[in-house]
Amino acid sequence: MPAESPEQCDELYARYLNTRQIGSILALYEAEGSHVRQDGTAAHGHYALRQILNQFAAAEPEIHVRVKKVVRAGEDLAVIYDHWTLFTKGPGGTPMQTNGKGVHIVRRHAETGWLFAVTGLTNSAW
Repeated sequence: MPAESPEQCDELYARYLNTRQIGSILALYEAEGSHVRQDGTAAHGHYALRQILNQFAAAEPEIHVRVKKVVRAGEDLAVIYDHWTLFTKGPGGTPMQTNGKGVHIVRRHAETGWLFAVTGLTNSAW
């Protein structure tokens, strides 16, 4: 399902992550899309993104995302600011909760709707 708006990119990402649909999450990214990790390093392209997502899925994540603001630059480019809460299982299956903020650049494509160009989590490493 293609995203019909910048906000829907976040909605679909959360839905697909919560149901471990890694291929569907990758379909929300441009082919050369990037993800900036919390340590400030970046993963580029679907192969690298799949590796990150597969590791992430192993922690049985459940994410709740709230879009706080969307800033558009013309009709086909936008920045999404969101807040998220993530529930995972840590070492030994211990439940863990993490909260944070994200900043994501999305671009509209005629054939595939809105796609993530760059996703990232905000923290002091930047």
